[in-house]
Amino acid sequence: MDDDRVPATPFDRAVLIFNPAKAGMATRIDDLQRDLATDQPDLQIDLLPTEYAGHARDLARSVAAEGVPLIVSVSGDGGYSEVVNGVMDVPASMAVCTVLPAGNANDHHRSMTARPLTEAIREGQVRRIDLLRVTFGGAHRGQVLYAHSYVGFGLTPLMAIGIEKGGKGKILELLSVARTLSRLKPFELVRADGATARFDSLILANISRMAKYGTVSESNHPDDGQFEVVTLPHSGRWKMALMTLRAVTLGLGHQPSVSSYAFTTRDAVPCQIDGEVVHVPAGTHVLVESAKGALATI
Repeated sequence: MDDDRVPATPFDRAVLIFNPAKAGMATRIDDLQRDLATDQPDLQIDLLPTEYAGHARDLARSVAAEGVPLIVSVSGDGGYSEVVNGVMDVPASMAVCTVLPAGNANDHHRSMTARPLTEAIREGQVRRIDLLRVTFGGAHRGQVLYAHSYVGFGLTPLMAIGIEKGGKGKILELLSVARTLSRLKPFELVRADGATARFDSLILANISRMAKYGTVSESNHPDDGQFEVVTLPHSGRWKMALMTLRAVTLGLGHQPSVSSYAFTTRDAVPCQIDGEVVHVPAGTHVLVESAKGALATI
C-alpha cells in the first residue's frame, strides 16, 4: 500500500456528513469538533446533516464538485457507501474520503489499518484503495454502483435484513442469522461461459471482514486490483450453518482472487452492496470489477 501513497498535503477544510437522527450522533459530532479544533485550530469544519435516505450521496456529490479536499462520513458502512458513490459521481474528483465509525456495522473501518482521525487529518498522508464497481444490465441497464468493501448475493443480504428486523446486540443478531438460514432459498446464476451454477451464497469481497462477526478471507489488500470470491454452492442447511459458524470463529481462510466477475441472474436475488440491500430481478447481467486505486483516503 505504501506505493500508492502521495506526498502529504495539509488539509484546510473538512466536511462532516452524518445522520443527525441517529442516537448519540449529536455528542459524537460535538466531541469530534472539539478534538479537531484543539488539534488543528486553523482547519475549517463544515457540518452537513442528512435529511433522507440517499441524501449523503447527494451531499457528497455536491461538495466533491466544489473541490472540497476532505469528506468525513460519520456513519456505518451504508452511510459511507453513499458518500463514496457521491464522490464517484464526479469525474476526476480530487476529494479525499474517510469514515469515522458510527453505525451498527463498521466492517470497512475494522478491516482497514486506521489511525485516530485527528492524527490522520493532521498528517495529511493520502493513499489510494480499490473499489468494487458493480454494473447492472437487464432492467437496470447502465446502473453503476461502487462498493468500498463487498458485494453479497443470497445469504449475506438476507442476514442483513434479518438483523435489521431482529434487533441489535450480538446475541439477538446471531439468533436472527439462525432464523435467516431456515428461510434461505438457493438462486441460480449463468456464468459468462454459459454454465449454470446454483448457490446459497456468493460474496465478492475487497476486505477481510463482513457482517460484523465474520472473517471471509485471510487476504486484506484493498489496493492490489483484485478481490476475493467466496462461494457456497447449494447444499443442506447444516452446511450453511457450519460455514456461518466457521466465519464467525476461525474464519473461512484463503479464497480465490480475481479482477472481475460476471454472470446473469436466472432468479430474482437480493444483493447487498456494503450495508445496503438491492433487489436484483431475474435476467439481470451483473459485472463486478476491481476499480484499482479509485478512492483517495487517509
